[in-house]
Amino acid sequence: MIIPRVPVQHRRLLPDRRLSGPTPWVIAILMLLTLLAAAAGVGLARSANAIGDAIAGRVTVQIVTANPVTRAEQAVALRRAAAAQPFVRSARAVEQEELKATLGQWFGGAEGDDPVLQSLPLPALIDIDFVGEDRARHMGQLRALVALEAPGARIIPHAEWLGPVARLIRSLAWVAGGLVVLMTLASAAVVIMTARAALGTHYATIEMLHMIGATDQQITRLFQRRIAIDTAYGIALGTVVAALILLLIGWQWSGVTSGLAATASLGPAGWTLLLALPLLAIALAALTARLTLLAALQKIL
Repeated sequence: MIIPRVPVQHRRLLPDRRLSGPTPWVIAILMLLTLLAAAAGVGLARSANAIGDAIAGRVTVQIVTANPVTRAEQAVALRRAAAAQPFVRSARAVEQEELKATLGQWFGGAEGDDPVLQSLPLPALIDIDFVGEDRARHMGQLRALVALEAPGARIIPHAEWLGPVARLIRSLAWVAGGLVVLMTLASAAVVIMTARAALGTHYATIEMLHMIGATDQQITRLFQRRIAIDTAYGIALGTVVAALILLLIGWQWSGVTSGLAATASLGPAGWTLLLALPLLAIALAALTARLTLLAALQKIL
């Protein structure tokens, strides 16, 4: 039992003032930081996985032939030939208007109508997605096909330029997970110090209880209940504040529909983890307090 039952007359042996000491407030701060770090870790991990899934087996063929007519003919021939291959899931030619609209954001023309941009010779791009996991063999087959249909074209695997980004995001997720572990250990240390301080403060009461025949288990339940309730108050307070912050961030994040930020979300599993963390924290605090109290009482005797 997380919060043991103690007779009412026994509870009066200890002062029953809630949120009076520093423990609930310190636990609340640690719980708040733990939930925020856990949410960040889950969101970053999901973002890294989404990027990894998006770039796995995807390449872009860049046709840079100077003659625009030849370039267009090679793009059409390569797209048709690639789409007919069994190792290709899809082959899509990127429209010139799409390229101009993207580059126009940097040249000052939102619609790609900048005069300088219109004068630039843009390459023909073809996005190709592979089928299966044998991507090394697929790359060799695609190179042979490109050499046949569009000599001189460049093959750009998306993993080459987005892979480091995914690895960085995944590393940040591990850092967030490490912070969760460290703050969990810090919370346990706070509970240990609280338990030892409670025993020192009520040493005379403990001696009296021993003299009238109380066992270590009974005394432990008395103190464990007090520490578990104080800790539960702090955890509840930290959880409420963290929930408000996450809801505010989620409301603002809902407007992000593009870019890497759009791939970061908690998902059902992430929300389940965040809901389970406060309960696990209360259980850990009660267990830590119990073990600390039993070990300390054995030394007293």
